[in-house]
Amino acid sequence: AKLNDVATRELTINLHKRIHGTNYKRRAPRAIKEIKKFVQAQMGTTDTRISAALNEAVWQYGIRKAPFRLRLSCARKVNEDENAKEKLYTVVDYVPVETFKGLNPAKAT
Repeated sequence: AKLNDVATRELTINLHKRIHGTNYKRRAPRAIKEIKKFVQAQMGTTDTRISAALNEAVWQYGIRKAPFRLRLSCARKVNEDENAKEKLYTVVDYVPVETFKGLNPAKAT
């Protein structure tokens, strides 16, 4: 995952289509898994860490009602731990937005 090493991106994930058809008691946990899967594909790191704020945003309405869409801030960082399997990891944070209209995958600085 040597995609020019350290980077930060803002992405929107459509959770609705990803947890469609999942039964009620598994929706929020499935949403978390899908976020990880999505970020791994986008950022190219297998080590993906969900922030507490993002976790709370997903679980906000309980286990049944995960939000339809979320705006994510994904920061790819270098792992300081010497004996880590992965050189890079991604921290995923929650970005509150008023509306999802007209947003592009912004490169944050």
